[in-house]
Amino acid sequence: MTHLKAASLTTEYRTNPLGIDCKKPRLSWKIISDERGTLQQSYQIQVSEHPTFDTLLWNTGIIHSQESLHLPYEGPDLKERTRYFYRVKVWDNKSRESAWSETAWWETALFAEYDWKAQWITPDEEVIDRLSEPAFCLRKEFQLQNDIVSARIYGTGLGLYELYVNGERVGDELFAPGWTSYHKRLQYQTYDITSQLQAGPNAFGIMLADGWYKGNMTWENKRHIYGDRRAAFFELHVRYNDGTEDIIVTDPSWKAALGPVVYSEIYQGEKYDARLEEGFSLPDFDDSSWSLVQEQQMPVGQLIAQENWPTKVTEVIKPIAVFTTPSGETVIDMGQNMVGRIRFFVKADKGTKIILKHAEVLDKDGNIYFGNLRKADQQVEYIAKGIGLENYAPHFSFQGFRYVRVEGYPNQENGLSLEHFVGEVIHTDMEPTGEFECSNPLVNKLQENIKWGQRGNFLDVPTDCPQRDERLGWTGDAQVFIQTALFNYHGGPFFTKWLRDLKAEQHPDGGVPFVIPAVVGGANAAAWGDAATIIPWEIYKAYGDKRLLAEQYDSMKAWVEYMRRQGENEYLWIVGFNFGDWLALDAPSGSYSGATPKDFIATAFYAHSTRILHEAAKVLGKWEDAKSYGLLLENIIEAFNHEFVSKSGRLVSPTQTAHVLALIFDLVDGGVKKRTAHELNELIINNNYHLTTGFVGTPYLCFALSKAGHHETAVKLLLQEGYPSWLYSVKKGATTIWEHWDGIKEDGSFWSDDMNSFNHYAYGAIGDWMYRKVAGLDMDEELPAYKRIRIQPAFAGIHLTYAKAAFESMYGRIQSAWSITADKIELKVEIPANTTAEIVLPFAQTANVSEGGNPLAQANGIYTYKEKDDTVTLTVGSGSYHFQYDNKNGLMVEFTKNSRLIDVLGHQSSAAILDKHAPWIAKPPGIFAMRTKTLQELAEFPEANLTKNQVDALIEELNTIEWKAELVK
Repeated sequence: MTHLKAASLTTEYRTNPLGIDCKKPRLSWKIISDERGTLQQSYQIQVSEHPTFDTLLWNTGIIHSQESLHLPYEGPDLKERTRYFYRVKVWDNKSRESAWSETAWWETALFAEYDWKAQWITPDEEVIDRLSEPAFCLRKEFQLQNDIVSARIYGTGLGLYELYVNGERVGDELFAPGWTSYHKRLQYQTYDITSQLQAGPNAFGIMLADGWYKGNMTWENKRHIYGDRRAAFFELHVRYNDGTEDIIVTDPSWKAALGPVVYSEIYQGEKYDARLEEGFSLPDFDDSSWSLVQEQQMPVGQLIAQENWPTKVTEVIKPIAVFTTPSGETVIDMGQNMVGRIRFFVKADKGTKIILKHAEVLDKDGNIYFGNLRKADQQVEYIAKGIGLENYAPHFSFQGFRYVRVEGYPNQENGLSLEHFVGEVIHTDMEPTGEFECSNPLVNKLQENIKWGQRGNFLDVPTDCPQRDERLGWTGDAQVFIQTALFNYHGGPFFTKWLRDLKAEQHPDGGVPFVIPAVVGGANAAAWGDAATIIPWEIYKAYGDKRLLAEQYDSMKAWVEYMRRQGENEYLWIVGFNFGDWLALDAPSGSYSGATPKDFIATAFYAHSTRILHEAAKVLGKWEDAKSYGLLLENIIEAFNHEFVSKSGRLVSPTQTAHVLALIFDLVDGGVKKRTAHELNELIINNNYHLTTGFVGTPYLCFALSKAGHHETAVKLLLQEGYPSWLYSVKKGATTIWEHWDGIKEDGSFWSDDMNSFNHYAYGAIGDWMYRKVAGLDMDEELPAYKRIRIQPAFAGIHLTYAKAAFESMYGRIQSAWSITADKIELKVEIPANTTAEIVLPFAQTANVSEGGNPLAQANGIYTYKEKDDTVTLTVGSGSYHFQYDNKNGLMVEFTKNSRLIDVLGHQSSAAILDKHAPWIAKPPGIFAMRTKTLQELAEFPEANLTKNQVDALIEELNTIEWKAELVK
């Protein structure tokens, strides 16, 4: 019997979300099928307030459609604080009808601010100074009846809060309510505490700290950015079996005191005095000495239900070593540059003070290095209460670190036991979706570092770095990394929240602040402000989220119109401040901006955002806008070519980044495009296969090369191990992505203290190219969300013989895994149900390709196949496929008269043969003049001292190399 079912049901991207305020939530599902070529033909959704579906609130009936993503609820108006159950049935193109799916649900929270009964409360300022450093503790005792059916807490706090009921922590979320543009948008959360309540006396406790709201922020030491008072706003609804309800709210009947968290800041760390613990959330606690609270009006904007995934401890890791540094300090090595906190366990005398100070790296002498933290202390202090085994981790502060200096731990001078310490990794609890691996271990480590960098910097907002006095939502970093981010982790809720803050913070003239939330001055930089267009578009492409695209459309349009108004020529952006190609290696001395002209970059991104807006308008059916912005794009490209391309077809800027942007944004065409592609390849080769690009050029560099037919050059860049390269930091022991290509220099010294993060994800954007080009897992952008998949592996050279990428799409798992030997090429593919794919097999002939051991003509699920130019292209339905065919080219490097000397030197075997024929060539000073010459040119180059016959003999011997031995090396 065949198997068909709807599974993995989600509401607004989430499984069984508790506490949403969307009045028309969208439902999605995946289809599980044991047959190839499965497509949904029809679906049926049923919604009920009862898990038995005895009575239906909404029944779609049988809808003939392949749609299975983002289907909006269209039943009667939803009620507040109500759980809705739903299930799905599907029919497929094989005349099969599934059973009903497993039941899923969503639960609404509060829809309007006037529905709230709570009041904002803060301690009485006559008793407790609102600027006090210790966390505020608030409490309320209350009585409940028997037969409790359900209990929900709805609410929020400013700055950060933790909730306690009857002595137990509520939920496992951290850093609630999250960081938003508080003056305009403030999230509230919903908690199910039914199991934590009891008939009779109960107690509700709240702990409040400064957090992002009023704490110390930015390198400018700003405080009270949003307000100078902490406050709480909560209500508890308890339902009984007889249908009655009790409501407990924050109001002036609560009491307040200072708590054991005596100091806590995002950057500086936390101080905790366990001697001050009182059990304040227990119902029998004596609060007679506590002060009253007062109602407080708070300067906050609209209350919105939690949009993002919550921030949580997502992994616990154990330290790998403890050692004494040359300077005599005791240091723990976690083995991984992580973001989160240390939890430790200790038996100690009352009053014992333990101090942990966190850092990312050691200096060249082996001492722990704090210089790059700038004004951030990253220090945690704990004072023991002296009762039994105590354990502690910071409540309201997180650190970016690998190494931890320990002071004051009992008996540490006789050796510190690692079993008393663990690292709790903290970030937004996103669903992992992407996998990548290949035959090169260093590249695999690079992929690990990319993912760790994302985890460390996706703590509620996409920050630039997690350790120094910054940790801000830089728009440029987010947009260059967005495609890699959306492959590795599900980013729907994360970026929905952040984009709404971007829209809220956008200036009336359409300008976009440098950081979101906007806590530092400055706005409107090319490639930074373009986050307003690029990120909504990438979310649409990845998930098919047309509602979010429509919601952000006015913001996208406003940004393009802002650029249009800059300067006298509406088709060029050549005035105003721009960062340029930030941290590019071709920057002038004393500058962080690369050599590519800033107006070149600005106009290129102006064109790119206009193209995106044009495409978005078409998707949303805004045909007048589509026509208008299509014409604007044409004019920008024409002006770009007039301004930045010489009459002979050469770019005016001879930088790698300039050539990359012109190619990747389709700003040049015809002969100019061909020349630009050739010159980009020459720029890379002439730089000894090294890059010079910065934040702007790097994400697109390898794409531009592969797109232009120079994929082998792109692969050589990826595999380059010397500085500057992606693998340089890996060879230096990095476990995350660095801010600078040479954060740690060859001699072990550091880049400048003022800006040298060792956890900075931007250069990790190379991941997108690895997944899409190397492994070959891509989409047809005409049908978003991978409805139509494109599998096209790209082989290059002999040192990548295997690559695999897998992605858990909205439809299900996609995989492209290839391997190549001297004799055979294999490709294993997975295509989820309700999608189709185009598969491109390079270096293949139809007659030699088998699938599952059968000729293509006999393979089930393959709709079409054709052969052209040594390539076989197939269209297939869903299912798992295994293609095999002969590798007629073998696995070797073929040398010709057009091969470069630098490529001969790139392999041990060929370099040895060159040294045999012409030992002087590979040595200074000759190598500096000849390394990029072709072998044919060597015979024409006097300094080479080689005749044509000698070059022919060299080539002949080079082509006798047994490359299997080279692969072993």
